[in-house]
Amino acid sequence: MRTNQLIIALFQRFCWLDEGLQARLHDHGWPDVNRPQSMIMTNIVSGVVRPSDIARNLGVSRQAVHSTINQMVKLGIVRLDVDPDDRRHMIVSLTDLGARMRKDAQRSMDALTAQIADRLGQDKFDALLAALEADWGDNIARAASRTR
Repeated sequence: MRTNQLIIALFQRFCWLDEGLQARLHDHGWPDVNRPQSMIMTNIVSGVVRPSDIARNLGVSRQAVHSTINQMVKLGIVRLDVDPDDRRHMIVSLTDLGARMRKDAQRSMDALTAQIADRLGQDKFDALLAALEADWGDNIARAASRTR
């Protein structure tokens, strides 16, 4: 079984995709964002807007997420506001600049996706996407810790 190859291949392809996205955004004149900033933007666009939820999704500390969000606030692409539903929490959202950047990012992702589908062939691309979207079950470490 090629167990180590899976994590390496997934990570390499993720990096390929993120670097392609960043290069396209740079070429369109957008501020450069690093991988953590890119991942936070992905969460925001997906509807995950509380920093603590973003940290949980990414498996990093809330402090790391807040530090990255503060960098993004300085770039003018996101803002932090008090959550109107629960004033104890903050929510992060895209600014007008961030929303325009997101539209360009979506066009870039569409182009990258088309490039992958062309390279692999539509059938292999569809199979890859189906495999990645399939339910892989509970994470073994999490399932084991729940039984203790």
